[in-house]
Amino acid sequence: MTTSGTENGRFRFPPIHPEGIQFVVISAIIVGLLHLILGRMSPWIGLTLWFIPVAVYLFFRDPERVPPQDEAAIVSPADGTVCMIAEVPMPTELKSSVTEPVWRVSIFMSVFNVHVNRAPAAGKITATHYVQGLFINASLDKASEQNERKMYLMETSHGKTLAFVQIAGLVARRIVSFVEEGAAVGRAQRFGLIRFGSRVDVYLPLGVRPNVLVGQTMIAGETVLARNEN
Repeated sequence: MTTSGTENGRFRFPPIHPEGIQFVVISAIIVGLLHLILGRMSPWIGLTLWFIPVAVYLFFRDPERVPPQDEAAIVSPADGTVCMIAEVPMPTELKSSVTEPVWRVSIFMSVFNVHVNRAPAAGKITATHYVQGLFINASLDKASEQNERKMYLMETSHGKTLAFVQIAGLVARRIVSFVEEGAAVGRAQRFGLIRFGSRVDVYLPLGVRPNVLVGQTMIAGETVLARNEN
């Protein structure tokens, strides 16, 4: 059963991902120093500055997610909004054996979304590829071919080929990956994050159609994108 509630309703103070601890500490030290200096002129200015480390913490929050019990379900890899759905070829860089067009679902993450990414299905990572590209608006279609990105090709536990791609955006300046080629991953397992606004594309298996619509709000590891029918 897919959870429909928002993360804020279930996790008022979710844990922070270890990747973000250093950023929270650094921002807190800087704000603390500024508070000592500016607080003498205006206590309100000093207090307002503490919003910065709180915002950094919120960006790196990492709430637990409960994937649906349906083993055939392919879940969203990211929190955010579906910005595009299109039939396109698999990324050529991954050298997939699938040559026919497949459905691609693109999820745009704003700076307010959880940025920890989760595997859309269970399986083995058979190939990865990193492209050092541009940093144009991640919601644009051309970002799939021009922006900095990390690609993953997977053979699912159902024996089908699926791909997913982390794409950096205007503000994002680093893609962080937790898995590499040859790794076995579970559905909804954390596989990476992108710092400060970005997008994740999912290339569904051949013949599998998406069950979501453009504009729909997604929850990583929980919202069902499609079903991996046998």
